[in-house]
Amino acid sequence: MYQYDQYDQSIVDARVEEFRDQVKRRLSGAITEDQFKPLRLMNGLYLQLHAYMLRVAVPYGTLSSRQMHLLAHIARKYDRGYGHFTTRQNIQYNWIKLEDAPDILAELAKVEMHAIQTSGNCIRNISSDQYAGAAADEVTDPRPWAELMRQWSTFHPEFSYLPRKFKIAVIASPEDRAAMRLHDIGIELLEKDGKLGAKVFVGGGMGRTPMIAPEIKDFVGAEDLLSYLEACLRVYNRYGRRDNIYKARIKILVHEIGADEYRRQVEEEFAHVKTLGIDPPVAELERISAFFAAPAYEAGAPDEIDLSDPDFRIWVQAQTVAHKQPGYTIVNISLKPIGGIPGDASADQIDLMADLAEKYSFDELRVTHAQNIVLPNVKKADLYAIWQALDAAGLATPNLDLISDIIACPGLDYCSLANARSIPVAQKIAERFADLDRQRDLGELKLKISGCINACGHHHAGHIGILGVDRKGTENYQLLLGGSGAEDVSLGKITGPGFDEDGVVDAIEKVTDTYKALREDGERFVDTYRRVGIEPFKEAIYG
Repeated sequence: MYQYDQYDQSIVDARVEEFRDQVKRRLSGAITEDQFKPLRLMNGLYLQLHAYMLRVAVPYGTLSSRQMHLLAHIARKYDRGYGHFTTRQNIQYNWIKLEDAPDILAELAKVEMHAIQTSGNCIRNISSDQYAGAAADEVTDPRPWAELMRQWSTFHPEFSYLPRKFKIAVIASPEDRAAMRLHDIGIELLEKDGKLGAKVFVGGGMGRTPMIAPEIKDFVGAEDLLSYLEACLRVYNRYGRRDNIYKARIKILVHEIGADEYRRQVEEEFAHVKTLGIDPPVAELERISAFFAAPAYEAGAPDEIDLSDPDFRIWVQAQTVAHKQPGYTIVNISLKPIGGIPGDASADQIDLMADLAEKYSFDELRVTHAQNIVLPNVKKADLYAIWQALDAAGLATPNLDLISDIIACPGLDYCSLANARSIPVAQKIAERFADLDRQRDLGELKLKISGCINACGHHHAGHIGILGVDRKGTENYQLLLGGSGAEDVSLGKITGPGFDEDGVVDAIEKVTDTYKALREDGERFVDTYRRVGIEPFKEAIYG
């Protein structure tokens, strides 16, 4: 893991004291809420329906056990005993008191964490593949590059006041586990003719105008990558709309001028940026990369797993993924128990996961964009002990990528922007499909729910997506089919008129029954949908 140097620490410490003074002035009435709002947003503090919400940055989803324990401590001391892991690999606390916020940030700073640029019209948390450094299929470890981008983008003087928020994802595998092309900039690290570089996609995003990012550059050498990203953002900063919040994202700019014209302007800007010398020397990348060296794997660790316990066997088959090191595996911890709130974990559960990471996974955890937790480097010989501990804590639900592994935003239960509730709908769907055999029979089926058009629940990218809207004061749920955030990226299509809370659960059951009747051998839900189209599903739903 990357460790702060004196510059990192001094920046974060200075920001904490600056914000402490700002909060003191707000509480005394020396500044108004309108004056305070941009200051608190710069520190990840939102004013939601019931209380302040603090969003803590987890760069590219990576945490140490020490940091994870601190997150549990914050949940206990300053919140209501839990935290909510988000689709940008961060964590949010929903019940924060304003007077406590500076103390929370000060405690975070002691373990090399902060809430900087988790809000505002700036470059947000750089996200990445939750299996980075451990995946058997990656070309290189994307985390040093994500860290380099984090350092480049933090307090960037040109990009601190962009037309709108800006999100970047970097992966290094042909399998996209980070919804890379649904970001403002998506980067796929790859090798070409023996040289490391990247394919760059620009102009993706969800929200009220969902778009898949077009390819802007088929290959940019690693030594030029930061300059190329700088050029991409400069063109956006120059021409992005600032007169209309709904047309301010880079996806609108790329769409309106066209990918070819945007590409031409980026190349022109890139030629200038390369003269500025912003790309780091090789020694700096090597310094950062050293923090992400492979852990001391045990040579000859046994590759066999005793699967005689049937419940353990089901969990292993569902929740573990191939590791690049023989004798090791990647463990996915589900934060989606049947009837639970997707992405939530109690302080005790957070502490337990930290303990397991320290004992069994080289002191490292990852947050996934699907709101789960990963132990990236686990010996297969330790799996049974890990499963037993997780099972006792309610964290062993074997539902990775199944219909109950739901992505859901906080919705109208917490968010001041939401039009409808997401959490109760997610709970009812999980309970309807609680039977594990039924879930496994349906196979991979990614269901995602948003409580408003801002799409924080990624409903456009769900094999089945649900969008909650306000229809004349009543919560109404639109059903979408056929989306994907993976390498086969696609946007879901609305099936027709919406439903009430119970009606949308019934509609999903009709959709899954139709899939089972139409599927061919080996087809996932999304494969069948693409083959037969939307009409058989609409007929089943609406008659």
